[in-house]
Order: sequence, then C-alpha cells, then structure tokens
Amino acid sequence: MKQVLLIGLLSLGLIACQKEQTEPKEDLLAKQQFEQADQKIGVYLDILDNQNTSKQQSTKIICEDYPRTYKADYLPKLIKLSPEYTEQKLLKHLDEALDYYKNKLDIECAK
Repeated sequence: MKQVLLIGLLSLGLIACQKEQTEPKEDLLAKQQFEQADQKIGVYLDILDNQNTSKQQSTKIICEDYPRTYKADYLPKLIKLSPEYTEQKLLKHLDEALDYYKNKLDIECAK
C-alpha cells in the first residue's frame, strides 16, 4: 500500500513538473512582451509629464501612440498574464488616464 501511494505521489510530482516546463515558455514570452509594452507606456508618461514637451508631441502621444500601444500590446498581454483583469476594466483605466492628460495638457483628439 505504501509503495502504491509513493508511486502515485511521484507520478503526480513528475506530471506537475512536466506541465510547469511547457507552460512557462508561453508565459515567459507574454511576460517579455508585456514588459516591453509597459516600458513604452512608461516612456510616453514620462514625456507627457515633462514640461518641455511640445503640445504637438503630447497630442500625438495622447491621441495616437498611447492608446494604440495600450490596446494592441499592453492590454492583451496583461489579460493573458493576469486573468482577473478584464478588457472592460482596462479600457476604463485607459480612458481615465487619457482624460487626465487631456485635461491637464488641454488637448482634444480629433474623432
């Protein structure tokens, strides 16, 4: 009985280890892509917070670059890595951030 239990536990341990080895490659790639998108967004925010940034550059970031990077790169990777985030919640966060900078920098995006 002890041998059967020991073999069963070892089998479960091996299966768990094998499963962990196949999933991290996908997760690692998603994590790297997420970190790249997060870094890009961080650069955008640094530029927007810089008082010396031109209104033209700020407008381009707020109206084009930031939302495109957020929706195409950041959002899907974050949802993949952390399923507790939903697209709806993250789009709400995006809108809040964009509204903040639009108000702060007096920018209107063409629709």
